[in-house]
Amino acid sequence: MTQLNHKTTDPADISIKPIGIVHSCFTEKFGIPRQPGLVPAATGSIELYDWVEASSLDDLGVFSHLWIFFHFHQAAKRGWKPRVRPPRLGGNKKVGVLASRSPQRPNFLGQSVVRIDRIDQPGGIIHISGLDLLDGTPVIDIKPYIPYTDSVPDASEGYAFRPVHTLEVIFSPESLKVCVAYKARYGRQLKQLISQVLQQDPRPAYHQDNRTYGMRLWDINIRFSINQQTITVQTIEESHYAHTT
Repeated sequence: MTQLNHKTTDPADISIKPIGIVHSCFTEKFGIPRQPGLVPAATGSIELYDWVEASSLDDLGVFSHLWIFFHFHQAAKRGWKPRVRPPRLGGNKKVGVLASRSPQRPNFLGQSVVRIDRIDQPGGIIHISGLDLLDGTPVIDIKPYIPYTDSVPDASEGYAFRPVHTLEVIFSPESLKVCVAYKARYGRQLKQLISQVLQQDPRPAYHQDNRTYGMRLWDINIRFSINQQTITVQTIEESHYAHTT
Protein backbone atom coordinates (compact mmCIF):
# COMPACT_ATOMS: atom_id res chain seq x y z
CA MET A 1 0.00 0.00 0.00
CA THR A 2 1.29 3.45 -0.90
CA GLN A 3 2.53 5.45 2.07
CA LEU A 4 0.82 8.83 1.90
CA ASN A 5 2.28 12.04 3.22
CA HIS A 6 -0.18 12.93 5.95
CA LYS A 7 1.12 16.48 6.10
CA THR A 8 -0.27 17.11 2.62
CA THR A 9 -3.13 14.62 2.31
CA ASP A 10 -4.67 14.80 5.79
CA PRO A 11 -4.45 18.44 6.88
CA ALA A 12 -4.93 18.82 10.59
CA ASP A 13 -6.92 22.00 10.09
CA ILE A 14 -9.98 20.09 8.83
CA SER A 15 -12.73 20.54 11.39
CA ILE A 16 -16.46 19.80 11.45
CA LYS A 17 -18.89 21.68 13.63
CA PRO A 18 -22.28 20.06 14.35
CA ILE A 19 -25.23 22.08 13.09
CA GLY A 20 -27.75 20.56 15.46
CA ILE A 21 -28.88 17.65 17.58
CA VAL A 22 -31.36 14.78 17.24
CA HIS A 23 -34.27 14.31 19.63
CA SER A 24 -35.36 10.70 19.23
CA CYS A 25 -37.78 8.13 20.61
CA PHE A 26 -34.73 5.88 20.98
CA THR A 27 -33.13 6.82 24.28
CA GLU A 28 -30.82 3.79 24.41
CA LYS A 29 -28.98 1.71 21.81
CA PHE A 30 -30.94 -1.52 22.29
CA GLY A 31 -34.02 -1.52 20.05
CA ILE A 32 -32.77 0.95 17.45
CA PRO A 33 -33.51 -0.49 13.98
CA ARG A 34 -30.42 -1.49 12.05
CA GLN A 35 -31.36 0.69 9.08
CA PRO A 36 -33.51 3.80 8.60
CA GLY A 37 -37.06 3.43 7.30
CA LEU A 38 -37.66 0.00 8.85
CA VAL A 39 -39.77 1.51 11.64
CA PRO A 40 -42.01 4.22 10.12
CA ALA A 41 -43.55 4.97 13.53
CA ALA A 42 -40.15 5.98 14.94
CA THR A 43 -40.40 9.76 15.31
CA GLY A 44 -38.09 12.53 16.41
CA SER A 45 -36.72 15.88 15.38
CA ILE A 46 -33.58 17.72 14.37
CA GLU A 47 -33.03 20.91 16.35
CA LEU A 48 -30.58 23.33 14.77
CA TYR A 49 -28.15 25.19 16.96
CA ASP A 50 -28.50 28.94 17.33
CA TRP A 51 -25.51 29.70 15.10
CA VAL A 52 -27.33 28.11 12.11
CA GLU A 53 -29.70 30.73 10.73
CA ALA A 54 -33.32 29.63 10.29
CA SER A 55 -33.24 30.88 6.69
CA SER A 56 -31.01 27.90 5.87
CA LEU A 57 -34.24 25.83 5.97
CA ASP A 58 -35.90 27.88 3.23
CA ASP A 59 -37.61 25.60 0.66
CA LEU A 60 -36.63 22.36 2.41
CA GLY A 61 -40.33 21.61 2.85
CA VAL A 62 -40.80 20.92 -0.88
CA PHE A 63 -38.93 17.64 -0.36
CA SER A 64 -40.44 14.58 1.31
CA HIS A 65 -37.20 13.08 2.66
CA LEU A 66 -33.73 14.19 3.65
CA TRP A 67 -30.29 12.77 4.31
CA ILE A 68 -28.90 13.21 7.81
CA PHE A 69 -25.12 13.11 8.19
CA PHE A 70 -24.31 12.53 11.83
CA HIS A 71 -21.66 11.57 14.36
CA PHE A 72 -21.73 8.21 16.18
CA HIS A 73 -20.95 9.96 19.44
CA GLN A 74 -21.21 6.90 21.69
CA ALA A 75 -19.13 4.71 19.37
CA ALA A 76 -16.41 7.37 19.34
CA LYS A 77 -15.83 6.73 23.04
CA ARG A 78 -14.88 3.12 22.28
CA GLY A 79 -12.62 3.78 19.29
CA TRP A 80 -12.80 2.42 15.77
CA LYS A 81 -12.07 -1.09 14.48
CA PRO A 82 -10.66 -2.08 11.07
CA ARG A 83 -12.77 -5.27 11.04
CA VAL A 84 -16.24 -5.76 12.53
CA ARG A 85 -18.94 -8.41 12.87
CA PRO A 86 -22.12 -7.24 11.05
CA PRO A 87 -25.38 -8.35 12.73
CA ARG A 88 -26.67 -9.47 9.33
CA LEU A 89 -23.97 -12.17 9.30
CA GLY A 90 -25.00 -13.41 12.72
CA GLY A 91 -22.00 -11.91 14.47
CA ASN A 92 -19.95 -14.92 13.34
CA LYS A 93 -17.99 -13.39 10.48
CA LYS A 94 -15.77 -10.35 10.27
CA VAL A 95 -15.65 -7.93 7.36
CA GLY A 96 -13.71 -4.74 6.75
CA VAL A 97 -15.39 -1.86 8.55
CA LEU A 98 -15.55 0.11 5.29
CA ALA A 99 -17.61 -2.76 3.83
CA SER A 100 -20.16 -2.29 6.61
CA ARG A 101 -22.37 0.33 8.22
CA SER A 102 -20.89 -0.24 11.65
CA PRO A 103 -20.58 2.84 13.88
CA GLN A 104 -17.00 1.82 14.75
CA ARG A 105 -15.67 3.76 11.76
CA PRO A 106 -12.44 5.79 11.47
CA ASN A 107 -14.28 9.14 11.68
CA PHE A 108 -17.52 7.81 13.26
CA LEU A 109 -19.67 9.36 10.54
CA GLY A 110 -23.08 7.98 9.61
CA GLN A 111 -25.90 8.83 7.25
CA SER A 112 -29.61 8.06 7.21
CA VAL A 113 -32.59 8.86 5.03
CA VAL A 114 -35.67 10.00 6.97
CA ARG A 115 -39.09 11.40 6.14
CA ILE A 116 -39.81 15.07 6.73
CA ASP A 117 -43.09 15.32 8.65
CA ARG A 118 -43.14 19.07 9.16
CA ILE A 119 -40.78 21.99 9.69
CA ASP A 120 -40.94 24.56 12.46
CA GLN A 121 -38.72 27.04 10.69
CA PRO A 122 -38.77 29.89 13.23
CA GLY A 123 -37.75 27.36 15.88
CA GLY A 124 -35.15 25.70 13.67
CA ILE A 125 -36.77 22.28 14.16
CA ILE A 126 -37.37 19.59 11.54
CA HIS A 127 -39.82 16.88 12.63
CA ILE A 128 -38.91 13.52 11.12
CA SER A 129 -39.95 9.87 11.10
CA GLY A 130 -38.47 6.52 10.12
CA LEU A 131 -35.27 7.40 11.95
CA ASP A 132 -32.67 5.00 13.36
CA LEU A 133 -30.82 7.51 15.52
CA LEU A 134 -30.08 7.67 19.22
CA ASP A 135 -31.40 10.60 21.23
CA GLY A 136 -28.69 13.27 21.47
CA THR A 137 -26.93 12.36 18.21
CA PRO A 138 -24.93 15.32 16.82
CA VAL A 139 -26.01 16.32 13.30
CA ILE A 140 -23.16 17.27 10.94
CA ASP A 141 -25.24 18.21 7.91
CA ILE A 142 -28.52 17.55 6.11
CA LYS A 143 -29.33 17.40 2.40
CA PRO A 144 -32.53 16.78 0.43
CA TYR A 145 -33.09 13.20 -0.75
CA ILE A 146 -33.51 13.17 -4.53
CA PRO A 147 -35.06 9.89 -5.78
CA TYR A 148 -33.85 9.92 -9.39
CA THR A 149 -30.20 10.18 -8.35
CA ASP A 150 -30.14 8.71 -4.84
CA SER A 151 -32.10 5.55 -5.63
CA VAL A 152 -30.35 2.84 -7.67
CA PRO A 153 -32.91 0.04 -8.30
CA ASP A 154 -30.42 -2.43 -9.79
CA ALA A 155 -27.74 -1.97 -7.10
CA SER A 156 -26.27 -5.07 -5.47
CA GLU A 157 -27.12 -5.47 -1.80
CA GLY A 158 -24.19 -7.76 -1.02
CA TYR A 159 -24.66 -9.55 2.28
CA ALA A 160 -27.10 -6.86 3.53
CA PHE A 161 -30.14 -8.49 1.97
CA ARG A 162 -33.59 -7.20 2.92
CA PRO A 163 -34.73 -8.87 6.18
CA VAL A 164 -37.89 -10.94 6.22
CA HIS A 165 -39.63 -10.96 9.59
CA THR A 166 -42.48 -13.24 10.57
CA LEU A 167 -42.58 -12.43 14.27
CA GLU A 168 -46.00 -11.83 15.81
CA VAL A 169 -46.22 -9.18 18.52
CA ILE A 170 -48.94 -9.50 21.14
CA PHE A 171 -49.66 -7.25 24.11
CA SER A 172 -50.81 -8.19 27.59
CA PRO A 173 -54.11 -6.54 28.63
CA GLU A 174 -52.23 -4.33 31.09
CA SER A 175 -49.72 -3.13 28.48
CA LEU A 176 -52.53 -2.32 26.03
CA LYS A 177 -54.15 -0.07 28.61
CA VAL A 178 -50.89 1.85 29.01
CA CYS A 179 -50.64 2.33 25.23
CA VAL A 180 -54.18 3.72 25.04
CA ALA A 181 -53.61 6.08 27.98
CA TYR A 182 -50.26 7.23 26.61
CA LYS A 183 -51.73 8.06 23.22
CA ALA A 184 -54.55 10.01 24.86
CA ARG A 185 -52.08 12.11 26.88
CA TYR A 186 -49.29 12.69 24.36
CA GLY A 187 -50.74 11.79 20.95
CA ARG A 188 -48.01 9.22 20.37
CA GLN A 189 -48.62 5.90 18.62
CA LEU A 190 -46.87 3.87 21.31
CA LYS A 191 -48.40 0.50 20.40
CA GLN A 192 -47.50 0.94 16.74
CA LEU A 193 -43.93 1.98 17.59
CA ILE A 194 -43.38 -0.96 19.95
CA SER A 195 -44.81 -3.41 17.42
CA GLN A 196 -42.64 -2.18 14.55
CA VAL A 197 -39.48 -2.15 16.67
CA LEU A 198 -40.03 -5.65 18.04
CA GLN A 199 -40.91 -7.08 14.64
CA GLN A 200 -37.32 -6.25 13.66
CA ASP A 201 -36.17 -8.60 16.48
CA PRO A 202 -33.76 -6.29 18.37
CA ARG A 203 -31.87 -9.18 19.93
CA PRO A 204 -28.26 -9.66 18.78
CA ALA A 205 -28.15 -12.27 16.01
CA TYR A 206 -25.72 -14.36 18.07
CA HIS A 207 -27.93 -14.27 21.20
CA GLN A 208 -31.28 -15.72 20.15
CA ASP A 209 -32.68 -17.08 23.40
CA ASN A 210 -36.10 -16.96 25.03
CA ARG A 211 -35.36 -14.91 28.13
CA THR A 212 -37.17 -11.70 29.09
CA TYR A 213 -35.74 -8.47 27.67
CA GLY A 214 -36.03 -4.82 28.60
CA MET A 215 -36.17 -1.87 26.23
CA ARG A 216 -36.70 1.88 26.56
CA LEU A 217 -38.58 4.09 24.10
CA TRP A 218 -39.16 7.76 24.89
CA ASP A 219 -39.86 7.69 28.65
CA ILE A 220 -41.31 4.18 28.57
CA ASN A 221 -39.73 1.00 29.96
CA ILE A 222 -40.90 -2.13 28.15
CA ARG A 223 -40.47 -5.75 29.19
CA PHE A 224 -41.04 -8.47 26.60
CA SER A 225 -40.29 -12.12 25.95
CA ILE A 226 -39.82 -14.08 22.74
CA ASN A 227 -40.98 -17.65 22.26
CA GLN A 228 -40.07 -18.94 18.81
CA GLN A 229 -42.01 -16.62 16.43
CA THR A 230 -44.10 -14.83 19.06
CA ILE A 231 -43.13 -11.74 21.03
CA THR A 232 -45.18 -10.94 24.11
CA VAL A 233 -45.12 -7.43 25.55
CA GLN A 234 -45.52 -8.15 29.25
CA THR A 235 -45.33 -4.77 30.95
CA ILE A 236 -45.05 -1.11 30.01
CA GLU A 237 -44.12 1.41 32.67
CA GLU A 238 -43.88 5.15 32.25
CA SER A 239 -41.11 6.97 34.08
CA HIS A 240 -40.65 10.66 34.73
CA TYR A 241 -38.70 11.87 31.74
CA ALA A 242 -38.75 14.92 29.49
CA HIS A 243 -41.15 14.52 26.56
CA THR A 244 -39.62 15.40 23.20
CA THR A 245 -40.92 14.71 19.73
